Amino acid sequence: MTLPRLGFEGGNTPFYLSMPKEEYYKGSHWRREYPPLSLIQLQRMIDTGRVDKDEVIDLTALCNSGLYRLDLNNSKDFGVQLTDEGADIFDAQINIEVQHADEVTIAAIERCGGTITTRYYDPICLHAIVDPMRFFKAGKPIPRCLFPPQDAVGYYTDPKFRGYLADPDEIAKARLELAQKFGYNLPDLSKDPKFEMLKKRKDPRQIFFGLAPGSIVNLVEKCVLKPKGNHPDAKYLVDFYSS
Repeated sequence: MTLPRLGFEGGNTPFYLSMPKEEYYKGSHWRREYPPLSLIQLQRMIDTGRVDKDEVIDLTALCNSGLYRLDLNNSKDFGVQLTDEGADIFDAQINIEVQHADEVTIAAIERCGGTITTRYYDPICLHAIVDPMRFFKAGKPIPRCLFPPQDAVGYYTDPKFRGYLADPDEIAKARLELAQKFGYNLPDLSKDPKFEMLKKRKDPRQIFFGLAPGSIVNLVEKCVLKPKGNHPDAKYLVDFYSS
């Protein structure tokens, strides 16, 4: 005949035990995840020949190396995050495209005369770019890449993070400011023999170099099929993929 203990709810599990909540995890099921890849791991890939530094390194090149994996079954994986571990020993001149990178990582890439771009891919494009052979065998047209969601527009339009939607003139200014901040000389890429490779970029709607959205890669006949705009039945396809 005593009073119930504090938190007793008639035999039911108290609310503070049945529904634990921390503000840090609020909306965690909607957050995008970027599996990390460190600079020292990237350097090891280059030194062992798993990644060709004379070509643009994007998500396809990293996944085809066999040393980096993106879980397509996890709907929250949206690409690679390049971390600054090993920034002091990184010495490769590369043109790399990642989905997330911080200031120190960007400085380590540009200090060696390289370039870096942060780029967003929607889930449909991720399935195509991670395993191109599997996608081409399905006979599906190459999708056009969607623009980033509202909460990521600020990051991918910021020249400080080398966003692919940022103004190229503002990116050039940000490169110079970062070089002055970290105390290294920014090389003149126009005089570099790798100038064309280092300045190579994809169109915001494009996911593969040399392949336009809407194209179908025929692996049997080794050709690329494209919709023709002069055909009345295919005009809407051209308008859709080129918009």
